Order: sequence, then structure tokens, then C-alpha cells
Amino acid sequence: MHVLLVEDDVVLADGISRILKGYGMVVDVTSSGTEADELLKRREVAVLVLDIGLPGIDGFEVVRRLRARGSNLPVLLLTARDSVEDRVRGLETGADDYLVKPFAAPELAARIRALVRRSGARPAELTMMGLSLDTHAKRARVNGEVVELSAREWAVLEYLMQQAARVVSKEQILDAILPWGEGLTLNAVEVYVSRIRTKIAGAGIVIRTIRGFGYMLEASKE
Repeated sequence: MHVLLVEDDVVLADGISRILKGYGMVVDVTSSGTEADELLKRREVAVLVLDIGLPGIDGFEVVRRLRARGSNLPVLLLTARDSVEDRVRGLETGADDYLVKPFAAPELAARIRALVRRSGARPAELTMMGLSLDTHAKRARVNGEVVELSAREWAVLEYLMQQAARVVSKEQILDAILPWGEGLTLNAVEVYVSRIRTKIAGAGIVIRTIRGFGYMLEASKE
């Protein structure tokens, strides 16, 4: 597993690198957001782990540029910033997970492995009837028209599309969209599903409520 670590604290970067190598990972290290952006244009890695406060461009901008190029590379933000605003900004910019320093080494390794597992073998586009999801650009279209979704709405809809014609529980949805599900309740899933239903109306598909079990996305019979 090849990791690109972007951390400007030399001592911390060395410590993290040693930890990840101890878990069998190959680690490249850079201390600059600008250099990381250039490396990502020409080097294949399995996951990106980066701080937010970096020389040159910051971590948010590194992620924004990465996603703008259509990359689906898993990104873990590793930072001392623990405000809700920073977490939301990082995730909505396109990061996949967020870990606050100080952290436990086993948790860091586990989160990286989980990100890589979730990113494997995902198609570039999911299509059903009039709904299509571009999983690289994180863009949804209904009958060719772009539909605006929040990060959490996107995560829920993408999972439902991946599980089309299968019944999935609210608990399964929360588990599948982690870290988006952190701090969420089962009632929150109901809210996101309700919003999604409104936004994809006219696509020829429905999200059915299977009482006592969960939801199922399927083609509309109407």
C-alpha cells in the first residue's frame, strides 16, 4: 500500500512515516502543499494523508485541485484543527476522512486501510434510468441536468445506487458512508433520503421505504 504523506513538521512526519512502515506500507513524504500537488499529477499512490496548514498551498487547496482533475484518490486529512467548520470544509472540499492530532497509531492505520478498501473497483459512473452519478467528479444528473447535492446527500445516494434493487437498512447506510456518518443518527438518514427523493424526482426511479427493514432504490413502476 503506497501512501503519500504531506506534513511540514519534520519530526512528526518522520514519526508517522515510521508508524505506517511498521504496518507494511510504502511511504513517500513531502512537506509542501505545492510539491504534493505536483507529485500527484505524475505519481500513482493508494492514499493521500495530509495536514491542512502547509507551506505553499494548504491542504484544502491540494484536495480541491485533486478533485478538479477528476481523481478519486482516497484522502485522509490529518491535522490539529478540530473545529466543526474545518471538518465540514475538508469533507465538502473532497476529503474522505478526517483524523485529529494527537491520534492512536492503530486507528490511523485502520482508517487508511478502510479508505483504500472503499475506493477499490468503483465504476466511474453509476447509471439507472434517468439518474447518473459521476463518481470521479462527484456530480449527479437527472435526465442530463445537474442536480446539486450536499456531501452527505451524495454519499447516501451513491450507496443506494451501488445497492440498487437491494434492501438496505439505515444502519448499513451509516456504516457505508463513514466518516460522513460520524455523529449522525438514524433519523438523519431519513432526512437525507427525503431530500434526495425530492431532488431526483422525474428520473424514473424511486427510493422505497421497506417498513421494518430500510430502503430500496428501484425503477419506478409508474
